[in-house]
Amino acid sequence: MSLRALALALAFAAAAAGVGCGSANQAPSAPAQSLAGLSGQAGQVLGGGTGAFQRQLAALRGTPVVVNQWASWCGPCRFEFPFFQSLARAYRGRVAFLGVDSQDSRGDARKFLRRFPVPYPTFFDPDVAVARTFRGGAAWPTTAFYGPTGKLVYTHPGAFATRTKLDEAIRQYLRVGAA
Repeated sequence: MSLRALALALAFAAAAAGVGCGSANQAPSAPAQSLAGLSGQAGQVLGGGTGAFQRQLAALRGTPVVVNQWASWCGPCRFEFPFFQSLARAYRGRVAFLGVDSQDSRGDARKFLRRFPVPYPTFFDPDVAVARTFRGGAAWPTTAFYGPTGKLVYTHPGAFATRTKLDEAIRQYLRVGAA
């Protein structure tokens, strides 16, 4: 049996036995995806905590990344979410987008994403540990910008007032041409 097959078998056995890390509110973790593979995880709420989030950022190295921390209960998040929907599509293939759903329930996050579908995955972050990796968690929403080297370039606390303001920030911090 290969190491991967053995690891999968052990993970399955632990899950079947109810043993494992995290809380019952944790979403299953998915493998990190390249830019091309992110659309296959569109609208999914992924688990795995900071480790899975960091692995995803590493898999995207070479591509600028925009990370939006949000929650279904957050009014300003609902206000700006259409900007992320639109710009993620406009920058497809040039900029990666990731969501981080902090201090929320998995069920509410899924309902929110059915109402506001996005072409990228969201990491479930009930304890705000993922958001803290990019200086988030103090304001909802918070947006982080990672350069192509994987380095955090800028963190914007609070909502963007317009789609144009978010687009300007993407172009300024990530040095990409207009959408």
